[in-house]
Amino acid sequence: MRAGRRHAGAIAAVMLLAGCGGGAEDAARQEPESAAVTPEPATAAGESATQTAQATAKPPAAFMQCRSCHAVEPGRHGVGPSLFAVYGTKAGELPGYSFSAAMKDSGLTWDDATLDKWLEAPAKLVPGTKMIYAGMPDPAKRKDVIEYMKALK
Repeated sequence: MRAGRRHAGAIAAVMLLAGCGGGAEDAARQEPESAAVTPEPATAAGESATQTAQATAKPPAAFMQCRSCHAVEPGRHGVGPSLFAVYGTKAGELPGYSFSAAMKDSGLTWDDATLDKWLEAPAKLVPGTKMIYAGMPDPAKRKDVIEYMKALK
C-alpha cells in the first residue's frame, strides 16, 4: 500500500509540472494536493472573501494554465504561491511561500507592465526564478489574465 501511495504522489507531481504551459484540459484535472489551506474570516452574509472574489471574477480560459500550479484562495500555496491579492504587491514578499532568492531580490512590483513581461517570459524577467514556465506569447491572453488577477482581492 505504501509503495502505491508513493507512486501516486510521483504521478501527481509529474502531472503538476507538466501542466505549466499545458492546455485547459490539463489544468482542469490538476490541483495541488499538498497545498496548505488557511481558514479565512466569513463576511457578514456568511460568505468568505474567496467566495466573494470568485463570484465576481470569472477566470479567463488562459488562466487555466496558471491554475495547474497556483491557487486563487488566500494563503493556499501549491507548487507556486497563491495569486490572491498579489496585484500591487512586491515580488517575493507573500507570506507563507518560499520564493527563490532571485525573486526576493528582483525589486519588482506586480502591476500591469510587470505582470505582462512576467507572463510573456518569466525566466527572462527574473533569471533564476523557480517558475518553470516558458511563457504566454499572446498579448491578449496575458491582458485577460492580468485583469483577472486584479479582481482577486
